[in-house]
Amino acid sequence: MPWIFVLLCAVAPGWAAAPRAERALWTWEAESYAMVQDPAVAEEAIAYLRARGFDRLYLYADAYRGRHLLRDQPQRYHALIQRLRQAGIDTYALLGSAYLHTEAYVLPERRADALAMLQQVLDYNAAAPQQARFSGANLDIEPHILDAWNEHTRLGLLKQFLDLSKALMAAKQASGQTLLLGPAIPFWLDGYELHWNGRKALVSEHMIDTWDYVALMDYRDFAQGRDSILAHAASELAYARQHGKPVVIGLEVSPNDIDKVTFAEEGPQVFEAEVAKVEAALAQDPAFAGFAIHHYRAWRRWEQQHAR
Repeated sequence: MPWIFVLLCAVAPGWAAAPRAERALWTWEAESYAMVQDPAVAEEAIAYLRARGFDRLYLYADAYRGRHLLRDQPQRYHALIQRLRQAGIDTYALLGSAYLHTEAYVLPERRADALAMLQQVLDYNAAAPQQARFSGANLDIEPHILDAWNEHTRLGLLKQFLDLSKALMAAKQASGQTLLLGPAIPFWLDGYELHWNGRKALVSEHMIDTWDYVALMDYRDFAQGRDSILAHAASELAYARQHGKPVVIGLEVSPNDIDKVTFAEEGPQVFEAEVAKVEAALAQDPAFAGFAIHHYRAWRRWEQQHAR
């Protein structure tokens, strides 16, 4: 599915109707495997996603608890992705896992594991019917959660992340496939500068140069002002705009000890009001490619909690 906008069905009071940006939802191991394995679970989830206006699912597509359904039972993914497509929901493979500790994949000795992770998706797509293929992939590999991450090692680890990024994109290009490939990256990568690949630039700029798109983990619970969603996305959007790359803005609804990084306490009404402000501000920005929300299970719990 291309990066498109659809009409806003509902806006917060006091805000004029603006184009409604696409919404994606990160969907982790247990929930993804449940949908893949059980058609009844899948149908209920699809109805829910359609009712809430989600356009894209980042569906986990790697090993989990000793099983690898994408590799060993691909027909289950065929059925789910085709059903999602029929419902108007695009599907990206979600790669990266707390269960597998994929943050370590940035290390040179683990690069083969990262390449194998992507290759499983490429092999799946190559063998799958057209309507059952992933349109893209989102990689959640975060070196900053490594125990080794500190002020002395972080630049080296970020360079290794960039080296891995280049290798993964080269593997995709060698496959001849057109799926869109991009990482989830924190907004603060624009605070680090590296000489890499023959050029000195901000790490965020290197990332945007390397990948097809980026999903910016822009975790704040207010749209405007200092330390806001729009403030933290500004440099990435400006650079992406100049280079014809899309930026998806990631938002959080999971509980967190730091209140400002999540809408967990504020609830859906505040969320929609702040999202409407972002949409209005970026409606004419060609680099803005909608939102990705973290994550499926948290969203459902959050909605239920605030419906009481």
